[in-house]
Amino acid sequence: MTAAEGVRGLFAPASIAMVGATDKSGWSVATFANLRRHGFAGPVYLVNPRTEIVHGERAYRSLSDLPGPVDLVYVMVPTPVVLDVLKEGARLGIRHYVVLTAGFGETGAEGRKREEELTAFCRANGLTVLGPNGNGYINTSDGRAPVLTRSADGSSLTAHSARSSARRSGAGITPYGLPIPPPLLRGSVGVVLQSGALASSVLAFSQARGIGLSLLTSMGNEAVVSVTDVIDHLVDDPATRVIALFLESIRRPEEFARVARRALAAGKPIVALKIGRSGLASRTAQAHTGALVGDDAVIDAAFRQLGVIRVRSLEDLIITAGLLASSGPLPGPRLGVVTPSGGASEIIADRAEDEGLELPAFAEETVARLTEIMPDFGSPANPLDVTGYVVVDRTLLSRALRIVAEDPGIDVVMLLSDLPRAEPPDPEPVFRLYEKSTRIITESPRPVVIVGNVLTDVGSFARTLQDRTGYPHVVGGIEHGMSAIGAAVRWSAVRERAAVRPRAVTPPPVVRGERTGVWAEHRASALLAEAGVPVVPSELAPDEEAAVAAAERFGHPVVLKAAAEGLGHKSDVGGVRLGLGSADDVRRAHREILAAVGASGASGLGTLVQPQREGGVELLAGVVRDPAWGLVLAVGLGGVWVEVLKDSVLRLLPVDAAEVRRALGELRGAKLLTGARGTEPADLDALAEVITRVADLAGALGDDLESLEINPLLVRGSRIEALDALVTWRT
Repeated sequence: MTAAEGVRGLFAPASIAMVGATDKSGWSVATFANLRRHGFAGPVYLVNPRTEIVHGERAYRSLSDLPGPVDLVYVMVPTPVVLDVLKEGARLGIRHYVVLTAGFGETGAEGRKREEELTAFCRANGLTVLGPNGNGYINTSDGRAPVLTRSADGSSLTAHSARSSARRSGAGITPYGLPIPPPLLRGSVGVVLQSGALASSVLAFSQARGIGLSLLTSMGNEAVVSVTDVIDHLVDDPATRVIALFLESIRRPEEFARVARRALAAGKPIVALKIGRSGLASRTAQAHTGALVGDDAVIDAAFRQLGVIRVRSLEDLIITAGLLASSGPLPGPRLGVVTPSGGASEIIADRAEDEGLELPAFAEETVARLTEIMPDFGSPANPLDVTGYVVVDRTLLSRALRIVAEDPGIDVVMLLSDLPRAEPPDPEPVFRLYEKSTRIITESPRPVVIVGNVLTDVGSFARTLQDRTGYPHVVGGIEHGMSAIGAAVRWSAVRERAAVRPRAVTPPPVVRGERTGVWAEHRASALLAEAGVPVVPSELAPDEEAAVAAAERFGHPVVLKAAAEGLGHKSDVGGVRLGLGSADDVRRAHREILAAVGASGASGLGTLVQPQREGGVELLAGVVRDPAWGLVLAVGLGGVWVEVLKDSVLRLLPVDAAEVRRALGELRGAKLLTGARGTEPADLDALAEVITRVADLAGALGDDLESLEINPLLVRGSRIEALDALVTWRT
């Protein structure tokens, strides 16, 4: 049995045994009630060696006494006997388990030892185990479970297959340890949580907003089945369109990256709330790059490149997932907005700027058509406020929507419209109005995203209205709606870029010398030059006369630097002299630098002589090894501003020139590169190509490399030069 087969079997059992079932446990009562209440069609066997009747049904003394086969065992016995249950089940050929019991790795050294023993046994015997210390899961997409369609007042209407409309209520498999009130809305969002305590809140909120789930699982300690295993399963699950994650940690970054790329290729967005943003860690004391690379910053960079949408709240986690489940990819950032409120238009305009969304002016024809239908006091601008006249003309909003949706300069239409909160005395006119709106939205040449003014629950009449008319999902509130639209547009752009075939990487130069410690600048610069990176000319000078001769060849003024093995920050020990305009200046600087190097304890080789460069913009381009994610590229303002401004962007390797160009555009100081205040604009294509060569070199140097840094990388128009370089090896 493969890991994928094991996870599929875990989430789709035909029969279940609850070991440790007892009327004294709320977990046991809730789990059994969930299975019965939400339509699990197979047998549920109760196992308790001390009681003959549990939950009103016969209880068996052990798994060996059960009268039929078991696909899944739900384990809630005391901690010391959990492994005994798994051993008995394994002898009987049972392969799938949910371990609710706590007292394992989360409790300390003794618990970790117990969990390691459990994990080893499961691996050796091919068992698939969710937990321990979890709550179980809810699988609403299992096709075998008959469920109930419910009317607006909650009464049962008729049984139907679990493969019918996602708007229907009901569920499939629900071996879940907390009470789940009916009805349960089925949908296409798969939720994976590393916090069992939040599961009930996430479930309640998604149901209140009319966002149906395909799967919700609480991971527990991930002793056997991991988050990445479940993501893998959801990528292949036809019932799931979007994957929502609550993450406390990313335990296997390489695996996470693999499944995230699978999800992106499959067109299934991953939305993630990753907590723990406050922890920062420097990667290496030798490179300035290390000061710019923190745990959370690397995760941000990884998520952006992998197409994982990072959100900051549980509300945004579910709302963004719900939007993407209903809309799919959004083709671009040009938003056309139709609202009945001037105040809302202003809010939307502000939030659009926050999210990087554009509000282009409508085309002339669009303006003319809108002018014909709007009252005289209205203005056909984007965002479009059709005014409170919608109270008089109930068709005005939908007619305006049709016109805006046909504007050639719009990628996505946002319609601000709340679902009705209460059933009117005569609902038929409302049904007809929404049926007409549904047709306009369905026939729209551009995707239409409907957003409510504020975040409120979707009431029973609103659900009935959507079921009857097919009216689309409504995103909850302007604030969360704009965040979700922005995220969906960015994810769609990443997905398009991911479809481009990877480029070939030039083979690395031959590394001469031992890969140990910190290389002096002249060695690091030579390595960069061999890789095609433009480097400022330099000469190694073992004595004063050699330094003077080199300065004469370059022409004054020149720069002298300490050339010493193992010396990272030369300026910190007085190892740099700038603007040397004569032979006497060079001699004096050479003597002073050697004295400073000697006092620092470094082994000196002499000085490095370089021509002085003036003007331009100084950048940092460095690569440092993150212990979890591997090599990370940092690009930012360089020179003395690195650690002061910390204006940098990160990318995981490998990268191409297009990705580097996008990174440069994200710098707060990006305007310095585009000719701000009359300065010479940089050749950004050439700059991106140079930085890409640096990244390629770092990636090709293999596991021995700790960091590779250019600081500064001088950019002046099309002239790009590395003025200083540093290579640090891991040994």
